[in-house]
Amino acid sequence: MGSTIKSVAIYPPLGVARVGNSSEFFFASEIPGHPAVPENGFKDDLGRVKKQAVRFRIYGLDEDGNVVRELTADLAGISWRAHIANRKAGWYQFLNALDLPGLGIPAAFRNGTVTGSDRAKLVIDPGSRTISGKNVTGLEYHFTGGKFYELEVPLGEVRTDEKGRLVFLGGDGTSASYTNAAATTFANNDGWHDDVSDGTIRATVTFEGETFEATPAMVVVTPPNFGQGLYSVVTMYDVVSDLYIRNGWMQKPDDIVFYEHIYPILDRTVQTQWVNEGFYILFGQNSPSDFTANDILKKLSDPSDSNREARDKVFNWYRKPDGDQYEPEKIPPFYGDAFGDYEALPNVDLPLTVTQYECMERWAKGDFTTGKPHGMTAFDDLSPVEQTVALNRAPLEECLGGPFHPGIEITWPFRNLIFWDQPFRIKILPENETPADDYGPLLSPAIALAPNGPLDGSGPGSLSRWLGVPWQTDEASCLSGYDPSLYLTIPSFWAARVPNQVLSKDSFTRLSDTGMNDAQRLKHLDYRQDWLRDFGSQYQPKINKMVKRWHELGIIVQHPLPQTGTTKWLPEKLWVESDRVGFTEDDPTYKQVLEAENATPRVVHEAVVLLKTVAGDTENPARPERKRRSFRRDER
Repeated sequence: MGSTIKSVAIYPPLGVARVGNSSEFFFASEIPGHPAVPENGFKDDLGRVKKQAVRFRIYGLDEDGNVVRELTADLAGISWRAHIANRKAGWYQFLNALDLPGLGIPAAFRNGTVTGSDRAKLVIDPGSRTISGKNVTGLEYHFTGGKFYELEVPLGEVRTDEKGRLVFLGGDGTSASYTNAAATTFANNDGWHDDVSDGTIRATVTFEGETFEATPAMVVVTPPNFGQGLYSVVTMYDVVSDLYIRNGWMQKPDDIVFYEHIYPILDRTVQTQWVNEGFYILFGQNSPSDFTANDILKKLSDPSDSNREARDKVFNWYRKPDGDQYEPEKIPPFYGDAFGDYEALPNVDLPLTVTQYECMERWAKGDFTTGKPHGMTAFDDLSPVEQTVALNRAPLEECLGGPFHPGIEITWPFRNLIFWDQPFRIKILPENETPADDYGPLLSPAIALAPNGPLDGSGPGSLSRWLGVPWQTDEASCLSGYDPSLYLTIPSFWAARVPNQVLSKDSFTRLSDTGMNDAQRLKHLDYRQDWLRDFGSQYQPKINKMVKRWHELGIIVQHPLPQTGTTKWLPEKLWVESDRVGFTEDDPTYKQVLEAENATPRVVHEAVVLLKTVAGDTENPARPERKRRSFRRDER
């Protein structure tokens, strides 16, 4: 009897890895809406950020393209090939998203004084790596050999797990200037490079006497996720699924289910309170717009006419996509793609997608069922079909769906149909074809979006080149509250990945004290601190400190509130700034304690905090410094 498997494919179609300066790593989540929870946290014992790795799998398909089963090295021979690159410095400047109708700004080359064959020195391309077998690792599988001018820049490595699946790890998060010049702007720092990357994942599979070339996938290496378990109101999954629906590649929902189509929008709006103070005041705990509060949620999840007014109020607050009016009072309060280049246009602010908005419109009218909150099923308990559906969605849901100015993970090419081969699979160039880096002196919207243009087929380095160089300068530039006329620290850029204001570990410890009265505990809940407070307020020093010290920043992680003596005014779960390092190993206090105590770094950290507190060298939580500054173009 012949095999039912007639082809094979790699999943996820797009894997999202993240840089880290630790030798330890954790796997990216494979379950949509449920973040990874690495053992012992997101930093190692030395305070270094763990890498986020991607695990690629092979699935066998039948003659109709239906998923049959996963194929591992227990069943098949699998030879993996991975080829990644960093083309940022040899690409065009970012000015704005080139697919904005009538608004795209043609861009000249980055490092424009480098010409001719010398421009190849701007591309970091270590070539391909081939690996097969179980639990294979070694220096020969590291992406070394690629150079920025004469400087070798490692981009990561591949290895295999106990089932022969491919494990991909990205770079260390290192950035530098070839000329030792300071960074001066958010996205186009000439002479600079970083070690994010992207590229293709391919495999040859031998199963039951037949050899298959797997449908390839891509991997992209992005900056760290500093808001673990938080999601953007508009995710990249929302963006691409909306694209597919509007172009007939996917069906729009026949029936609207509150907990599937509406609640994620409301919940993600509310949970942004943990990374932006303005969101906290508008939508956070004890706010009349806390859509997740039991009494409000009960009304919003009920399709009866008696709650129509409540639903209408919420729906009418959200910004309409493709609108023709500038409506800064609408939500979500995020900047849009046109912010900084144009004023008083609709896309200066971020709207929902068409599909999200249409779902909310039906919900407001009562055309929905309530459903139930989604629990989490372990990946291994899913059927093969369910596993591939999860692997399609989870990586894209983890990434921001805007604003694309330019974005911090993946960006605006994803919302163009020419970029895609089929739903969730990027159109990939032939294996030996190098992505073009030269489309003429100016890259215009017409060139960028045309057949045979840079969106019409991707290869090593195609995805990350649209983003800022280095990544740290963009991340330290795109925060919130640039308009001094606003009372609240909104709009925001990318708060779910690049926090603005946060609940510190000290505040969390104090509000958890059940011996304190409720009013005082609420004061500590209300007090938020700037995430980048250690880097100062001057723009150029701040972005250059970010290049060197990004790994010292806290990671925002969910913490349960101790239940003993909990007041109804405090939330059941909070996101707290964790593992923040207010010093480096060059800190004299650190060295003093290390030598005196012969202690571990975690013990040293606690001792240094105590010493600095006694010496008056820490911020006083009782006296927050309120800062507002006007928008400047170089600061985003």
